[in-house]
Amino acid sequence: MAANSTLPSLESGLLDEPQLSAALKSLELTVRRKLDGVLQGEHQGLIPGPGSEPGEARPYQPGDDIRRMEWSVTARTTQPHVRQMIADRELETWLVVDASASLDFGTVAHTKRELAVAASSAIVHLTSGGGNRHGAVVCTGDKIVRVPAHAGRAHDLSLLKTIATTRRAEPGVRGDLKAGLEALRRPQRRRGLAVVISDFLGPIDWERSLRAIGAHHELLAIEVLDPRDLELPPIGDVTLADAESGEIRQVTITESLRRDFADAARAHQQKVHRTIRGCGGPVLSLRTDRDWINDMVKFVGRRRRGLAAGVG
Repeated sequence: MAANSTLPSLESGLLDEPQLSAALKSLELTVRRKLDGVLQGEHQGLIPGPGSEPGEARPYQPGDDIRRMEWSVTARTTQPHVRQMIADRELETWLVVDASASLDFGTVAHTKRELAVAASSAIVHLTSGGGNRHGAVVCTGDKIVRVPAHAGRAHDLSLLKTIATTRRAEPGVRGDLKAGLEALRRPQRRRGLAVVISDFLGPIDWERSLRAIGAHHELLAIEVLDPRDLELPPIGDVTLADAESGEIRQVTITESLRRDFADAARAHQQKVHRTIRGCGGPVLSLRTDRDWINDMVKFVGRRRRGLAAGVG
C-alpha cells in the first residue's frame, strides 16, 4: 500500500471550511474502515485504562508502569508481571499536539503536520463512545491553543479542525513542547489518557513535565518523522533551511556527513525513546514514507495481545 493512500490532503492553508470538513470526514472513514476490523471492544485495546479497580495480572512489557508490578505473581511464575487496571466507564483523553514549524516538513506524500492530524483522528476514534471526552492542547512555540474536554462527534470534529488549522509560529520562533505539557499539567485534570504527538526534535527539556504527566495519567507518545529527519540523501551541494530559526546554510553532502548525520539522528531518537519510556509511556513511531495506519494497527494489536496475556 502506498504511503499516501490512506491520508487525504489536510493543508489547511489551501482548504476552505467545507473542504477541510470533507477531508477530515474522509480521514475518519479511512480510520474506521482500517481499525474497526481489529479493534472490537473497549478503549483498553489501545492502552490500559486509568481506572482504579484492579484487574488481572499480565506479563511485564517494556514501558509498563513499574508501580503496578504484581510481586506475588512475579514470585510464583519467576517472570515479571504487572497488575492491569479496569478502565473507568468514561475516559478523558487529552492530546498534546506539537504544531511547531518543524512539523510543516515533508519530503514524501505529506507533511508531518498532516500525519499528526491523522494520528489525532485515529486516537479520537480509538477512544470514542460511551461518554468518553476529548480535549487538546496545541503548542506552536509562541502560543498555546486549548480545547476543553467534551464528548460527542461534533466536538471531536471541531477539535480536529482546531489541530489542523492552528497556524505555525512566525519564523525565528522555536517549538516549545515543554510549554504544551505544562499546559496539560496545570490545572490538574481528571486522571485519563494523555497522548503526546510530536517529532521530538530539538533539546529534551520536557522530561520533567512528561514524567509528571505520566505519574497522573496513562501516557502514550506518538513520534511523527520524515525520512530526512533520520538520513540525508546523496545529492551533493544543497541549500538547507531551518524551519524554526529561518537559518539558511549551503552544505555539500558527503558520505562522511551522511554517516555523521545518521549516527546523530539515531542517537537522538534512541535517547527520546528511553526518556519517554522512563516517564511511563510506550512510543508509537509513524513516518511520512510508510503506511501510518498499518503501523498504528500493528501497535494496537501488540498492546491488545499483551493485555490478553494476563495471568490471574
